[in-house]
Amino acid sequence: MLGNAAVVAIVMTSDGARARRFYEETLGLRFVVDDGFAQVFDANGVTLRVSVMEGYTPPSYSVMGWKVADIVETVRALAAAGVATLRYPFFEQDELGIWTAPGGVAKVAFFNDPDGNVLSVTEG
Repeated sequence: MLGNAAVVAIVMTSDGARARRFYEETLGLRFVVDDGFAQVFDANGVTLRVSVMEGYTPPSYSVMGWKVADIVETVRALAAAGVATLRYPFFEQDELGIWTAPGGVAKVAFFNDPDGNVLSVTEG
């Protein structure tokens, strides 16, 4: 039923202006519109709606991620923009905070947006 439909990603925030600065300026997503309910971005062809919710508390798990060609380059660019990778005691991560999945099929780094939503980048 939805196999051919476009995905719309939704992330919550308690501060729309702060979220817009992060997603547009820090991560480099193209801002499309503020429709009064959400900041809308083009995330390389995927619509991202960052919706404001008063008193929002983020979940502890990853809510959205990007597949990247070079995770080391991406993590270094994020660090240069002031974004730190998250460290987890249950993952063995390298000095950049990159975790290699069992079998080496994927490498993942996690980071927070200003509301504490867990985001990720994945290579592989």
